[in-house]
Amino acid sequence: MSTTTITFNQLRKIKDSLPDGSIQAIAEELNLDVETVRNYFGGANYDRGKSVGIHLEQGPDGGIVELDDSTILEMARDIIEGKKPVAQS
Repeated sequence: MSTTTITFNQLRKIKDSLPDGSIQAIAEELNLDVETVRNYFGGANYDRGKSVGIHLEQGPDGGIVELDDSTILEMARDIIEGKKPVAQS
């Protein structure tokens, strides 16, 4: 995937719009730790999760976020749009 630029507030809104279990489903599909996916959406648990190539620049609307890889973002958008069902546990 390609580099994507989004505001921090837009990124958080996408995360907050995800149905329950979505973060876990994305992590499992990509074989990542759940905390790594949370870090992608602005979390900061680097003891358990890894950095995922997000770069923050302060500014309006929470600042600008540049994502090195938009795979997680696109998966989240697909889930929100109903294109990708989330397995319920």
